[in-house]
Amino acid sequence: MAIGTKELATSELDTFEDQRLVEELRKAKEELFNLRFQSATGQLESHGRIRAVKRDIARLYTVIRERELGIRATPAPVETKAKKSKAKKSEETSTAEGEAE
Repeated sequence: MAIGTKELATSELDTFEDQRLVEELRKAKEELFNLRFQSATGQLESHGRIRAVKRDIARLYTVIRERELGIRATPAPVETKAKKSKAKKSEETSTAEGEAE
């Protein structure tokens, strides 16, 4: 997921854990700092990128605050089901039939 792109949609943020949201917020703030530094030194190529990163930061703050207030639910923990190893019935039945005869 890239900060400042359309990949950072609210529906995608709903799937993130709280720690991941905080980490994405930290990365976005760091990127905004670097973009402002580039702008001040005249090295910034796309000024629209600053606007996109600011919006992402606001979006992240909104999702975090909504979770604090209980407006937006935190994602349910994903439980991975352990695969049951299936016994080879054909081998078991063939050995049982061989013994019965």
